Amino acid sequence: MAYPVQLFMSLVFIIQMYLMMVLMALFYTPFALFSREWAFRAVHAYTGWVRWTAGWMVGLHSEIRGIPPTGEVIIASKHQSFFDIIMIVHAVPRPKFIMKKEILWTPIVGFYAKRIGCISVDRGKRSLAIKKMVVDVNSGTQLPGQLIIFPQGTRVAAGARRAYKIGTAVLYNETGQACVPAATNVGVFWPRHGIMRKPGLAVVEFLPAIEQGLSTDDFMAELEAVVENNSDRLMVDAGLVIKG
Repeated sequence: MAYPVQLFMSLVFIIQMYLMMVLMALFYTPFALFSREWAFRAVHAYTGWVRWTAGWMVGLHSEIRGIPPTGEVIIASKHQSFFDIIMIVHAVPRPKFIMKKEILWTPIVGFYAKRIGCISVDRGKRSLAIKKMVVDVNSGTQLPGQLIIFPQGTRVAAGARRAYKIGTAVLYNETGQACVPAATNVGVFWPRHGIMRKPGLAVVEFLPAIEQGLSTDDFMAELEAVVENNSDRLMVDAGLVIKG
């Protein structure tokens, strides 16, 4: 597809993606107010819609590899764009996120984030944020499910490097849960910024769980190595040349 056509279709895709978010919210919200089950149905329906329309509108197909976890685990994933969030949420039955508190005030997204049990943190107050995060995760008010965290703390461009933050190790130590690493190449096709969505095969790959028993340093070293090496492999397979 020629660049101008691909750019135009990308714009149309983005517009319909957010329009459908509003329409689905209008339909599901009355039910989600009374039942968290309906909130999960809503987010699965929406993420499925985005994956489906990305495939036929802009040629961006998507594939989940590995075994998506279904029990109470931590999912520590590479984060490159909105699309890896879409894919992970669609793949697991009870997704919930560690996310910055500002998102809770976002229309629609904030409401559903609260309903499915997402945990907000103030990234400007790091030590307090980590303490609050542990308390909230261990609180009986939180729904059981798959707790998704992005160890680098933000979106990272395809091929770029960014330090891993200690919060994932704190959760690993304090919750007693296994950690499932996840690698991705979505940033090759759906960048952090801009309109263009490129055709190709976006992959999120769930990797073997890191079980309990590692020290903080050993856990962080293993997590970073597994996620980065496998994400690099997926990106190279997608045609990206990774410098260094």
